[in-house]
Amino acid sequence: MNASRAARLLAVSALAALPHLGTPTAQAVSPPSIDDTWLPKPASPAPPWPTLQRESCAAMITDPTSGGGRLPGVGDLRRVWQLTRGAGQRVAVIDTGVSPHPRLPDVLPGGDYVSTGDGTQDCDAHGTLVAGIIAAAADPKPDGSAGVAPEATVISIRQSSSKFAPRGDRSRTGVGDVDTMAKAVRTAADLGASVINISSVACVPVGSTLDDRALGAALAYAVDVKNAVVVAAAGNSGGTAQCPRQRSDATWQTATVVVSPAWYDDYVLTVGSVNADGTPSEFTLAGPWVDVAATGEAVTALGAQPVSGTSYAAPVVSGLAALIRSRFPAFTARQVMQRIESTAHHPPAGWDPLVGNGTVDALAAVSTDSSPPETSGPTPAPVPIVAPPSPAPPDRHARDIALRGAAGCLVALAALLAAGRLRAPANRVTGD
Repeated sequence: MNASRAARLLAVSALAALPHLGTPTAQAVSPPSIDDTWLPKPASPAPPWPTLQRESCAAMITDPTSGGGRLPGVGDLRRVWQLTRGAGQRVAVIDTGVSPHPRLPDVLPGGDYVSTGDGTQDCDAHGTLVAGIIAAAADPKPDGSAGVAPEATVISIRQSSSKFAPRGDRSRTGVGDVDTMAKAVRTAADLGASVINISSVACVPVGSTLDDRALGAALAYAVDVKNAVVVAAAGNSGGTAQCPRQRSDATWQTATVVVSPAWYDDYVLTVGSVNADGTPSEFTLAGPWVDVAATGEAVTALGAQPVSGTSYAAPVVSGLAALIRSRFPAFTARQVMQRIESTAHHPPAGWDPLVGNGTVDALAAVSTDSSPPETSGPTPAPVPIVAPPSPAPPDRHARDIALRGAAGCLVALAALLAAGRLRAPANRVTGD
């Protein structure tokens, strides 16, 4: 654990029970202790129960002539790509699946916890966009762009969907919870992912039931056993199917909302959202577990309409982690996390609950003249690569991707708690 994380974990205690009614009161929080006995057993991905598609899939219409999309606030990626483009890295996208796309040529099927697919189906038009932010190939237009790590390979694991529901249960909408998330993390780690992106969260008021011990064990396994960097969204607040609001100065002692997997701070690099000017987004959920921030407003990729949310800030950082791992292959997962934190543009106070250690700086993180993370051995040598090739002529035969980033994959947890419809409502996850 690095110093900044340790300082934020000094005075924590177990969750205390809260009344079922009324506004949550402030109290110290901490995630459960890691218990390896909760680690999911290795198994082929499959839904925990039979599911049924209840809604039509989101339409996806491609058009390369619309431009490649922009990733504002990332910096000059062309300078970064002269050093590293993410070659050799596998980034697992645990999301709503990744549909085939001409600018995502290297997508491997990682499995399906929603239905009977292989992970390469996206009925929600969310996971595909997340994957595009991470690793889309260069758009053929001269002014087009690419994903942050365009030479990285994506492993798609479909873990949640708002379009499916358990078969025979009309009271539930959406599938995916912290238990299937735990299984997906284990699967991603066992498939050799060097980076794991999680753009969904489970969030409940402090004191509500949240049994995510299996997820905690899976995160520890991914980081400490399989050496994978885990990047997660901080969560959105203020709207339907989003997290309860939390004070912008929330600490481990005053937090009123628990967010998983983010609160496993020693194992997860949690990402908040800022706008193109670096100002924290109004919707980004504060927390003592927030580590860094990236642009999550008006993000476009794969020719999609602009979308906003911490869902789209997290994959920017996952792409950056892939760049660093490709440039410095001997760095451990924790060294990569520390590199991203130490090279971020720090806020005046040095750290705050909205942006953590600040907005990420891709060029500083991959440059040889930036301070290396603390390590017991010598700093690994950088891996040189050739400059990116010139873009090909534009192709003007297809039509627009009508991806509209899903602001929430599942129904709001708070509403489910109030309705009393779920056996374990706090275990549900929502896209952010």
